[in-house]
Amino acid sequence: MAERATLSEAVAELVEPGSSLYITGFTHLIGFAAAHEIIRQKIEDLTLIRLTPDVVYDQMIAAGVASRLVFSYLGNPGVGNLHAIRRAIEGGEIEWTEYTHGSLIAALRAAASNLPFAPVEAVGATDLMKHNPGYATVEDPFGGGEIAVVAPVRPDLAIVHVQRVDQHGNVQVWGSTGDIREAAMAADRVIVTAEEIVDEAELRSDPNRTLLLGANVEAIALAPMAAHPSYAQGMYARDNRFYREWAEMSSTAEGARAYLDREVHGLDGREAYCELHRERLNELKRVGDQPAGTVNFGINAAIADVQE
Repeated sequence: MAERATLSEAVAELVEPGSSLYITGFTHLIGFAAAHEIIRQKIEDLTLIRLTPDVVYDQMIAAGVASRLVFSYLGNPGVGNLHAIRRAIEGGEIEWTEYTHGSLIAALRAAASNLPFAPVEAVGATDLMKHNPGYATVEDPFGGGEIAVVAPVRPDLAIVHVQRVDQHGNVQVWGSTGDIREAAMAADRVIVTAEEIVDEAELRSDPNRTLLLGANVEAIALAPMAAHPSYAQGMYARDNRFYREWAEMSSTAEGARAYLDREVHGLDGREAYCELHRERLNELKRVGDQPAGTVNFGINAAIADVQE
């Protein structure tokens, strides 16, 4: 059974200096609160792995906690450059390895399945194979000629933010599930942060949303609004304004440091962060908490049949 902990406790116990870390979230459910806690605790020399480093890894690299970056797309979505990462790469301050989206997911799946490699497409025509030692070629045993393959990518730890989790660590997600399952199943250990911790019965009432089981989870932590400035489908909207503001603030190393001093090092946790941004977060809740269309799963009819 997963252990219940505060976010600070989970990070202190499970995020080790020099380890490899995958913070999940594809457009939404990005674990900013966990990233800020790692920065606050000054856990350094990390290898950061993500499909899209996004602003979350730009902030971590600006804070100096990483020595290596593994990714498949680099940019501030809808805005432009990730300035802190660009400065670190161009200045030779950080090692980096690039994949395609598809091949990085394949590498995670290979690790989750305990396989030596996975076949991939759309790599042979690029320069990636010349520069990334994680790629190779093998002969197709079914006569298809030479094919590209990718080695497993196995993070030491994945940090997953979700809408809800039960007391046993069983996880439910709705909206885009992105890279959550692949990263969590590939990683040696998993921390789950959640908008809500609910009773097991609530998950059982809608089991098709269950993405991970508690057997795969080391620790769970209640962390409302932990994805801000990204969003949580059905709970709060994306803070597009912040992504633009970060582009301006992080255009200089001094601007990035000033933000981190004010909103990470200068606060004692996510509750203080939420209080600082209460007005904006309430507006994002109002916009993002809109009902979706309903689906009739026929549950009442099924129960009636059993009872008869």
